Amino acid sequence: MNKGEDNLVAWLAARFGANGIGGGSKAGAVDRSVVIGIGDDMAWVAGDGGGLLLTADMLMDGVHFDTAVHGLEEIGRKSLAVSLSDCAAMAVRPCYAVVSVALPESWSMAQAQGLFLGMEPLAGAFGCSIVGGDTNSWSAPLVVNVTVAARPYEDVAPVRRDGARPGDELWVMGRLGGSLRGRHLAFEPRVVEAHRLAIHLGASLRAMLDLSDGLSTDAVRMAAASGCGLELDATALKQVASDAARDASREDGRSVVDHVLNDGEDFELFFAAAPGTMDELRAADGPLLEICSRIGVVVEGAGVWLRGADGSPQRIEPKGWQHFR
Repeated sequence: MNKGEDNLVAWLAARFGANGIGGGSKAGAVDRSVVIGIGDDMAWVAGDGGGLLLTADMLMDGVHFDTAVHGLEEIGRKSLAVSLSDCAAMAVRPCYAVVSVALPESWSMAQAQGLFLGMEPLAGAFGCSIVGGDTNSWSAPLVVNVTVAARPYEDVAPVRRDGARPGDELWVMGRLGGSLRGRHLAFEPRVVEAHRLAIHLGASLRAMLDLSDGLSTDAVRMAAASGCGLELDATALKQVASDAARDASREDGRSVVDHVLNDGEDFELFFAAAPGTMDELRAADGPLLEICSRIGVVVEGAGVWLRGADGSPQRIEPKGWQHFR
């Protein structure tokens, strides 16, 4: 098996299965409390109150941020925000966070405090209590790991990434591309908007994930999980490009569509909805519809395709971010 984050995740899912139990002494055992195991934005463990959904995100200096350039409160905010974005992807309510850090030995107490002060306002805004974690130090750059536990809302079920069906429409919330020019540190997790979307669409909201690694990479993940193909419209992708993506395109010569597909760190919601159902938002929640754009359709087959202005489809390779390459 070739190296790669997705290949490792696929091996783990095959090894531990849907219920998280691998081989050895428990071979053949079934943990029926695991509703969703490895392979989605969050795991879901059944229990009272709808159970808990869990996500963990590790951020590293030099990969997800740069302590020589970015403020520590900005870094702390992003460290929590990326996990809250996973909650948005599943349309669930964040409740608790556990934060573990590997701090550089050279840091002062004020620097360590600044990291957590950056998380505090965001935690308060989304009702996500920071309840614990672990503190280490070493002679290496900063590493932050955040685990968030969430609960399903009473009025909607968690949204998975594997429910897209041929004929469904593909939509994105917000604007894409150019996030590394600053927005990746200041984005607002779409927790509230995801809840509103799930309320209005119900079962017609077929599949959803947040765009952390780039549309090209994350769309391939949705297609693989759903067992179908996704066809994106190049003209529509140009229309959802951020101003930062357009600026970057003028400077580096890459096309705007390339930036939209592959820049990553957008943390916007990408979702599949049953045909025509998004029109219902015009009356129910017009402001939400205004920030959503249709960018494609789910098709038979496999993989992700880009349909250009001439009508011809071209296979898209995942060229966004992937760890362990």
